This record gives sequence, C-alpha cells and structure tokens, in this order.
Amino acid sequence: MPVHISSEIGRIREVLVHSPGAELLAVTPSTRRDYLYDDIVDVGEAQREHRRFVSVLEKFAKVHLVKDLLSDVLADDATRQNLIRETLDIIPLEPLSRDLKELSAPDLVRTLIEGKEEMPGLLTRTLNECGFTLPPLPNLFFTRDVAMAINDHMMIGSMRFSVRWTEEILMRTIFRHHPIVANKGILYDGSREHRLNYTLEGGDVHPLRNDTLMIGFSERSSPAAIDNLAGLLFKETGITDLIIVIMPGEETAIHLDMIFTQVDRNLCVVHPPHFMGPERLPILHWKKGNAALKEMPDVFHALDACGFAIEPILCGGSRRITQEREQWASGCNFLAIRPGLVLSYMRNEATLQEMQKSGFKVVSAADFLEGSDPIREGDRAVITFDGGELVRGGGGPRCMTCPIQRDDPWD
Repeated sequence: MPVHISSEIGRIREVLVHSPGAELLAVTPSTRRDYLYDDIVDVGEAQREHRRFVSVLEKFAKVHLVKDLLSDVLADDATRQNLIRETLDIIPLEPLSRDLKELSAPDLVRTLIEGKEEMPGLLTRTLNECGFTLPPLPNLFFTRDVAMAINDHMMIGSMRFSVRWTEEILMRTIFRHHPIVANKGILYDGSREHRLNYTLEGGDVHPLRNDTLMIGFSERSSPAAIDNLAGLLFKETGITDLIIVIMPGEETAIHLDMIFTQVDRNLCVVHPPHFMGPERLPILHWKKGNAALKEMPDVFHALDACGFAIEPILCGGSRRITQEREQWASGCNFLAIRPGLVLSYMRNEATLQEMQKSGFKVVSAADFLEGSDPIREGDRAVITFDGGELVRGGGGPRCMTCPIQRDDPWD
C-alpha cells in the first residue's frame, strides 16, 4: 500500500506538493488577513523558489502534484459531480454550479484552486473593485496542513478558518480515489467537521514512531478534536502514546512545526523559550488505557519516557533576539529527507550555524543540484534554498510537503 508514514525522519520515497500559482494574486494589502497572510507575495519569485525546492526533492523521492492527481480522479464523472456538490455545500450559489459543471477536469481543478471572479455590477466597475464567487486557495501550497499520513491511514484536517475549507474536500477527493495514494482509509475526516471547537491541522501532528505521536494544542487545533483523534488512533492504529504540547496563544506559533521539528534520530530543532527554561510550555503524556494524562517536566522527559533520547538544536542560537527573528522566518521548520539530511530556508543563518555545531554540513541547493558539493550516504547535512517569498506565507519546507511514503527509520 503506497501510504506509509511512521515517523518524521524516515527516508522519504513519495511526497505530494502544490506549486503556488495565480491564486496568490488574490492576496493584497486589503485582503491579506482574510487569507491568513501577514504580507503579500511576489508570485513569480515564489514560483521560482518552489521549483528549486521541488528540484531538490525530486533527487530523493517521487514528487506528485495536487493538480495532477486531482485532474486524474475528476475524469470520473461521479467523483467530479460529488466534488462539485461538496464545494457548493460550502459556497451555495446556483450560477456557480452551472459554471463548474461545464468545465473540463483540468479547468475545473484550476478554477477550484485559483478561484472564480464574480461579474462586476455597475458600482463595482466604477470603483474598480474585485470579488470572487468562488474564493481562491492561496494557502494550498502548505499541503501538510490539510492532509497528513499516520502509519497507513490518512487524516484530513479540519481547518480553523473557513477560507481553507475547500482545501479539505480537494485533498479528501485525492486520498479517497487516486490509486497512487491508496491507504487504509481516512481515519479522521475534517472535511465533515466544521464545528468551531473541532479543529485540527497537520502542522500540529508529528508521527515519531509507529506507536508514538506528538501533537500540538494550538490556536488551530482544539482539545475536542484531539480527543476525537486520540480515540481513533488508539482503536484503529498501533499508536499507544501521545505527547501533547500545550501551545502558546501567539501568532508566531500557529502550529507545532513552527517551534519544533525532528531532524535526526536523536536531534530536534526547537524554539528555545518554548521548550527550555522558565517559559517552557506544559507537556502532557497520554498513554493508551490510562485514565489520566501525566504532566511531564518538559518535552525531553516526555520523549525519553517513550524511548526517545533526543537533544535540542537551538533555533536562532543563544540570543533571544535572533531566536525570535528566525523562528518567525520558519527557522524551526525543517523537512527530513532521511535521518540527518534535511531541507531548510537559507536565510536563517544563526540556526544553520547551530546545525553545523551538531555535525551538519550546510550545502546550497544550487551546489547540490550542480554536483559541486556532494552529500555522501550517512552524512549529516542541510540543503538550503532561497525562500524569501515563500516564507511570507507563514511556513517552511515541512509545511509545503505532504509525505506519502517513508521508510521506517529503525529498520
């Protein structure tokens, strides 16, 4: 079965990404907060950065594009009609229904992602205003938020903000119908769950081993949804231990992967104030079958209790001012290709210096792709790429990938 993800660091074999496109043009100074952006993005430069990122990924894994897999499954009329019907459940508009039904599968996919502008009325034309009957999806290139694998099952996120609800049904359609991403079933289907207190996003879900999962209770993932997921995990999978990080209520840490990612069997990158010292976050250990959750002194004690002896690498180094700057720029957000080989934005220089202290070689994507700075099997290395525009969306390499298949790192 293609879908198999039992860790964050196993050798990656297949991954799903979305290349950002014209949907980003809808993000303007006046609409950016509606679309969950802190800044507007240069679309052309973001596309160039993403292409370089994908070029590196393709050296290690089979890379699938959301639009390609979605076009494939929408060639089936029943699947197509069901997706249109579910889209209209979110955006009920009869003229939109007629327009969508007339489109070919590729055009339908493009419209669902890039949106459909409404015909302007006289006042709208006079004021040169623009609106959408079908809103675009400028956050879709953060594929991890919406779809994530846990062992051999899939989870579809229940997104905190309605501007991302259409993303849920696109991903569910792919993972229900495309043979390339065949799985044991959608364990948690957030596209069916739009209660405000039942939200759960993939940036907060970190598989550590086939029996252990770390999860963040953040502003985007609620206790009720985590309770629901825990029950499903304990019943349907081999998960026996959950480590729950009680996240701070601040916009810099919208997901767990913005303050913590694992980069090797015994190493993780963390935002120091949240995991070390007097400001460290509360950590709970949930053992299957136990009647109560156990509060742990810190995340490292919790990991050790689950059999993980993991040491921290400090995002931003030792100075608080640099820690805060680089955490904001996704300095904690690494994607592991295999244990000890990771991808990162090149801008977070203090964090990369800390990686070097832990034995990581820092190699630019350009040098790696040209072969002028090779990485041997077993080397610890960070492959860096420019992400000055991509980072404006509020995420990093982990956010931009939905791994479909990894090797088990303990084999």
